[in-house]
Amino acid sequence: MFGYLTEAQLRSKAEPEKAVFIVESPKVIRVALDAGMQPVALLCERRHIEGDARDIIARLPDDVPFYTGDRDLLASLTGYTLTRGVLCAMRRPQPCSLEEILGQRERSRIVVINAVCDTTNIGAIFRSAAALGIDAVLLTPDSCDPLNRRSVRVSMGSVFLVPWTWLSPSGWGSQEEALHHFGFKTVAMALTDNSISIDDPVLKEEPRLAIIMGTEGDGLPHSTIAEADFTVRIPMHHQVDSLNVAAAAAVAFWELRK
Repeated sequence: MFGYLTEAQLRSKAEPEKAVFIVESPKVIRVALDAGMQPVALLCERRHIEGDARDIIARLPDDVPFYTGDRDLLASLTGYTLTRGVLCAMRRPQPCSLEEILGQRERSRIVVINAVCDTTNIGAIFRSAAALGIDAVLLTPDSCDPLNRRSVRVSMGSVFLVPWTWLSPSGWGSQEEALHHFGFKTVAMALTDNSISIDDPVLKEEPRLAIIMGTEGDGLPHSTIAEADFTVRIPMHHQVDSLNVAAAAAVAFWELRK
């Protein structure tokens, strides 16, 4: 149906109404369906028709086809062994606007993912965000697509549970100005001489916080750190200087919860 299209080609920016993404494994497919994602086609190993994929097939609309074959055949077609033997193409939803994400007053803790382009880290951050009470996720345009196949799988479907959008501050100036406009104080997670500890009581007192996470190698841009309301560090021991960004995000989400 989709030939040998790459992940980027499946996004179909020129024709967004035709854009799709790929979901792997029965459990994650179920989460996606429960969240209202629209299936386009299903591919599964023959043995799963009456097994792990049986309930999923039963949920498919009549006009949605499913295809099957033996494990080796499907691996040769897709280029990899299917995780848990089931894969589903789904219609890519339209992204939320920045106003829809930030304008709801009940959202008090959000995360900004700045230039994180590792698919595994993106998925892990979303999983922690959903589990630890983060209300929304914003991503800079140079970050990895949350609906990347691996990101979706690593997140265990959490990308469908937390509202998210791209942070394109056009019309707002910088990303900090956009966040400030909606009443958020910004927390730059960075090791600097004037960083405060993540358990500083002043942070818990803030009604709305945007936690900004950067790449592991270069960290956050100096301009982002300079413009942040708070620069925050996680205390380290045994001469370890930092955590993996996904691990650091989980610590930050738990400690800065409202």
